[in-house]
Amino acid sequence: MPPTTIHSAPALDSFTALADHQSQTPTSFYGAKPVLHYHGVGVRVLVAQDHLSKLPIFTIPEGVQTGVNVEPPTEDIPGPAPRVAESVDAFVTSENLTLFNTTLSTGVSVPYPAISLHAIQRLADPANSSTEVQGLYMQLELSDPYGVTDEDEPEIVELTLIPTTSGQAGIKELFEAVSNCSNLHPDPIYEDEEMEDGDGDSRIVFEGSVGYEGISGLPGVQRGAADGGLPPPFPGSGGWITAENVSEYFDVEGNWIAEDEGEEVESLGEGAGRVRNREELEGDGLNGHSEHDDETKRPRTD
Repeated sequence: MPPTTIHSAPALDSFTALADHQSQTPTSFYGAKPVLHYHGVGVRVLVAQDHLSKLPIFTIPEGVQTGVNVEPPTEDIPGPAPRVAESVDAFVTSENLTLFNTTLSTGVSVPYPAISLHAIQRLADPANSSTEVQGLYMQLELSDPYGVTDEDEPEIVELTLIPTTSGQAGIKELFEAVSNCSNLHPDPIYEDEEMEDGDGDSRIVFEGSVGYEGISGLPGVQRGAADGGLPPPFPGSGGWITAENVSEYFDVEGNWIAEDEGEEVESLGEGAGRVRNREELEGDGLNGHSEHDDETKRPRTD
C-alpha cells in the first residue's frame, strides 16, 4: 500500500505510550490503541530537489523545477543533486509512520511495507555544512504493488530524517523505533501471475502413468488436478483405492484379491501366513531355544 495524504495531525491521546504498553498487560488485544514508539517535533526531513512534488509535506520554492522533466546538473556542478530540508512532526507508531507538516496542515501516513530500506546515515548539517549530524535514511516505494507489473519502473523517494535530539541517543531512538515497528509488518507475499490466471493447482504431486506432462525442470512431478480431484497414482501403483473400488482389491474379510488370477504368485514357504501356537513356539530350535541351552547357561548366584 502506498503512502496516503492526511490533513490533520494525529492526537497524542489516540496512542498508548511505549513505556505504558511495556509496564502493564493490556486488557484486550482487540481494539487497543496503537503504541507510540517515537514522537519528534521539528524533525528535519531532507529530500532531493527533483522529488519535492512526490510528497505533499514539502514546500516547493518559486523557480525550483520538480518532477521527471528536471534537467540533470551540468558537469560544472559536481556532487549529488541539491536537497531541500523541511520541518515536520514525526510519529512512529505500531501501525504506520506519520510525517506531518504543521505549516501546510498536510502530512503523509506511510505503511511500513512501503519502507524498502532504512539505515543510519552520516551527513553534513543542512544548517551548518561544517558540522556532521546523523540521520535516518529511508527509501519509500510510492507505487501500488497491486497496480504495477514487472516491466514498470518503481517510484522511489529517498528521505533522511534528522531528529531534534542531537548525538547518538537521538538517532538510536528513532532507528530502533522504525526497526521494531517494521518487524510488526512483514512484506506481503503476492501470488504469482500463473496462479492468478487459474491454470491449475500449484501443489506438486508425483507423476503417474505415461501420458501426464510433468513440470518443466522437475522430472517426475506434475501439478494437481484443477478440479480438486485426486492427483494421479504413484508409478506402478495401478491406481488409487477408494470407497467405490475397494471391493476390487479386498474381500469382505479384508484379504487382498489379486488383480490377475492367472498371474503366478511366488510361494512363501510352509507356514507362511499361519498363526503358530504356544507349543510350536516353545519347541526345539524356535525363538533361539534349543536343548543345549541348559548346559551353556551360567548358574545363577545369589
